[in-house]
Formats: sequence, C-alpha cells, structure tokens
Amino acid sequence: MGLKNNIVPGGLYFLTMTVVDWVDIFTRPVYKHIIVDALKFCQEKKGLELYAWVLMSNHLHLIAAAQEGKNLSDILRDYKQFTSRKIIATIQEKPESRRQWILHRFEFNAHLSKKVRHYKVWQDGNEAKEIFSNNFLDQKLEYIHQNPVRAEWVSEPEHYRYSSAANYAGKLGLLPVMLIS
Repeated sequence: MGLKNNIVPGGLYFLTMTVVDWVDIFTRPVYKHIIVDALKFCQEKKGLELYAWVLMSNHLHLIAAAQEGKNLSDILRDYKQFTSRKIIATIQEKPESRRQWILHRFEFNAHLSKKVRHYKVWQDGNEAKEIFSNNFLDQKLEYIHQNPVRAEWVSEPEHYRYSSAANYAGKLGLLPVMLIS
C-alpha cells in the first residue's frame, strides 16, 4: 500500500473504501446486506474493532482498529476481496436492471489493474488516516454520522439504518460498535 494508506499496528483509523468509478451499487438492500454481514463477520472472527461506520451509495466510512495481535491491513484486504466476490456473484444471480452496465464498469477497472483478473469493485487503498487527537476523532465521528443527513436521506443521523448513529443515540444499531466517549 502507498504511504497515504500506511496502517500501523495498534492505531485507530478513519477509513474510506470507495467503489470504482463511484458506482452507486449500495442503493439496493441486497448489496448493503453483503457489506453489513461481512463487517459483522470481521468483528466476530477476524479481530475488527469497529467504533463508527456509515455505508453510503458508493463508499463506506469506518473508524476502526484491529484487536491486539491482528493486522488491520489484512482484515481490510480480506474484507474487500470477500465483498467484491460476493457483490459480483449477487449481481450475476439476482435480478439487477443495471447488471450489464455495472459489470462493464467493474470489468473495465479490472483491466486497468495488474492485480485483478475479472472484476474490480473497490478502488485501491483505504484512505487510512490515523486518529491522533480527540478533536480529529470527534470531527470524523460527526462527519460519518452526518453523511446521510447531508445527502438528504434522513433528517436525523440515528434514522439512517446503515450507520452507527443509532448506537450513539442509545438505540440498537445493525452492528455492535465500541462507543467513543
């Protein structure tokens, strides 16, 4: 990974994973559930410590770390590989009005990469920014939770289902998170 994505063990990071060409794949629940289920698996089996998250139509923001002895870079690599395969399989198997166009975009981007053979769903890197201060942490937490409000999808952050805002509002979210006090 490049310097801007350098992830060191023990760090807490603000991460952004973006779909190639900013394709709005996460407008359908079936693809959103792939993301949520894979995050939950990474929490339970791979050592992902999730502090905040939001899934937008074409990108995912996290505040995350890895459990001691685990490597966040490895978790994110495996997460992106798994979700890529699952998203492609789902596009091919389930009804999808944009199937041809989406697969073309993902196939085109794969041809631009030496590491990918058939389809490329995620852009390279995770735009990892290590969190060094409480001020930066508070800023990124607010940014994550306000994203759906700024997109005018909801009027209150905790009303957006695919986010940790409900957890921070004292409600049950889709995923457990380690609350930042």
